[in-house]
Amino acid sequence: MIKVKKEGIVLEKRTLGFEWEGVLNPAVIKHADHIHVFYRAVAKRNYSSIGYAKFKSPFEILERTDVPLIFPQFDYEEHGIEDGRIVLIDDVFYFSYCAYDGVNALGALATSKDLVHWEKKGIIVPQIMFHEFKRLAETKGKINEKYIRYNEHDQIRERKGKKVLVWDKNVVFFPRKINGKLCFLHRIKPDIQIVSIEKISELNTDFWQNYLLKFKDNIVLAPKFEHEISYIGAGCPPIETKEGWLLIYHGVHDTVKGYVYCACAALLELENPKNEIVRLPYPLFGPELIWEIKGEVNNVCFPTGTIIQDDTLHIYYGAADSRIGCATVSLSELLTELLRHLKYY
Repeated sequence: MIKVKKEGIVLEKRTLGFEWEGVLNPAVIKHADHIHVFYRAVAKRNYSSIGYAKFKSPFEILERTDVPLIFPQFDYEEHGIEDGRIVLIDDVFYFSYCAYDGVNALGALATSKDLVHWEKKGIIVPQIMFHEFKRLAETKGKINEKYIRYNEHDQIRERKGKKVLVWDKNVVFFPRKINGKLCFLHRIKPDIQIVSIEKISELNTDFWQNYLLKFKDNIVLAPKFEHEISYIGAGCPPIETKEGWLLIYHGVHDTVKGYVYCACAALLELENPKNEIVRLPYPLFGPELIWEIKGEVNNVCFPTGTIIQDDTLHIYYGAADSRIGCATVSLSELLTELLRHLKYY
């Protein structure tokens, strides 16, 4: 098994209103000699915004703002901006996040040229009710019954005066265009799906209807091993290596004490990331320390950002939905360990 080192807690909540309940699930990017961390901050009654910290080194904070950098401004995100991921593509920073309106949780996007001023592009995933999703997705045959279990919402179609939609979260962009196209992962439980487009403006109702007609063709990863058997979701932005796109994702399994979230690893083909090359048959790491086991949500390691220094991969993750930790692993050793399992494919 691959050796992973838990480096400890790198960010905790302060006695500020906007992060009163906790800080977690950070978007992380290294740019201009600094590490920029855009973390989810949770106020009372589970209202989330995005706080910002600049790091001098992987564990050394240089500065941290005392007000949110990105905060709810529109109806579709009025209850919170959650769980960001960030990449730089062609001199534009893409910050994808989960927009929560109190009923629906959907992937949204903001872009920036300077990491300070952000232009919100709105929701970029399908806004569709489950019965509509099922009708389109089953054009080529029955979908996995887990799609019904996780997305039917007990057949409730309206709540608080709003339509109850299929939750589509964990939008994570690849850090470069692939064959000239923007690509991103997203997650309708229980699997991870992929989208490839020329430009963001393509993501309209017609696009998603055609996409869902071929829904099964767009599934990248599905739960396979015991530690991820309930559902999976994209985690950190994919890392380009000579062996393929290294994807650190999260896997979830149900226990008598509730769901357990762990960090997982897989490789996808470089020029066609719809194709899985291999994945680890065991968790990369999971909740084992007290601050990962006990918190706002127990038993959670939720990876959302990475940086690489020399051969060391730093993985930043939300721990028990309360604080932010970091784990490190040798990148070369991780790739070797993944490829060792090719014999099972």
